[in-house]
Amino acid sequence: MNGWHDHFHSRTCTAAEAVARVRSGQLIAMGQACGEPRLLPKALVARAAELRDVRITHMISMGESLYCKPEYEESFRHISLFVGGTSREAVWENRADYFPCFFSQIPALFDHELPPDVAMVTVSPPDANGMCSLGVSVDYTKKAVECAPLVIAEVNPKMPRTHGDSFVPVSAIDYFVESDQPIHELKGIELTETEKAIGRHAAELIDDGACLQLGIGGIPDAVLFNLTGCKDLGIHSEMISDGVQNLVEKGVITGSRKTIHQGKIIVTFLMGTRAFYDWIDDNPLIEMKSVDYTNDVRIIAKNRGMVSINAALEVDLLGQVCADTLGPKQYSAVGGQLDFVRGSRMSEGGKSIIALSSTAKGAVSKIVPRLKEGAAVTTSRFDVDYIVTEHGSAHLRGATVRERMRRLIAIADPAAREELTRAAFETYHVRV
Repeated sequence: MNGWHDHFHSRTCTAAEAVARVRSGQLIAMGQACGEPRLLPKALVARAAELRDVRITHMISMGESLYCKPEYEESFRHISLFVGGTSREAVWENRADYFPCFFSQIPALFDHELPPDVAMVTVSPPDANGMCSLGVSVDYTKKAVECAPLVIAEVNPKMPRTHGDSFVPVSAIDYFVESDQPIHELKGIELTETEKAIGRHAAELIDDGACLQLGIGGIPDAVLFNLTGCKDLGIHSEMISDGVQNLVEKGVITGSRKTIHQGKIIVTFLMGTRAFYDWIDDNPLIEMKSVDYTNDVRIIAKNRGMVSINAALEVDLLGQVCADTLGPKQYSAVGGQLDFVRGSRMSEGGKSIIALSSTAKGAVSKIVPRLKEGAAVTTSRFDVDYIVTEHGSAHLRGATVRERMRRLIAIADPAAREELTRAAFETYHVRV
């Protein structure tokens, strides 16, 4: 054996042996979403008794995030770049911290404000040239590998080999932990009638040849479901899932009219089912890029007819969008929403769509006179373009405050419209 083979085999060890190199006080950048390691986090938590103040940072977690549990408070502190179900309580109870940051800026964050000491990632097995692929998660993970002094990788044959900027040479990795566990999956969900209606209204705003950015969840899936009659759509998105595969196979998504990366699906991370991972494996149609490229407003705007589709928790009568907090409680993060809102609006013929159901649990209206006390504004009233609910779409760009309110009330839950009309005058002195 020689070259990369020697390095790979001499540095292959167990998860426990690999995490033994972690020291108290260090910062670990963890691979995110479906690229999150399966073995390394558990092996790290098993060392809790001997570690203090180890900080762990990442975006979406699909794992258990055991280091967020109260019993490990002295050993670990999570720095969340995207608050989720496994970290919300820890952040709210001051056992973890939220770091407000655009997804696109995380690579720069690793160069300056938050330099990692350790990167823990998942890769595919090395190919004949000694190159591993970061597979479904390039985003900030590529940067973490490049700048962390210590890089530990789970090598998993179930990780698809993706093209683009996903490749990492064996020589860039310090320790390898072999794993054959299934990588994380995002299972599909059955669409509700409300989501289907939202999808229909959003799809009506999408023209043949448009280039799409899609988020996660039922509403983006519902939009894709309603696009089967479109032609020559393209994709430039921070993530995609199974719904995109379906439209590619139907000939709806071709990328033939894209102004940059023609014929390619540009994306920074992937979440889906095993069948989806099998489809993207070694598929040259999929081109992975670092998030500071995919989510760069200037790059997004180069795509003619760019349409961004994102979700919200509530929208007020001024058109302010809250998508990441429930009142003062951090619920998720800005992610790439604002980058794509602005990039799509700068695009020739571009549109930005914010989609949400008109009501929350208990028939509480999501179109409100004022955002909840303590709520953060994710997308400002100066950036907002289209708001879509199951009752229709409201075009706010280029509209006066009075016109905005009238259009928003028209797509609110019918039971809330009278109260919203009254509140428009009582709160803002606007007669709609």
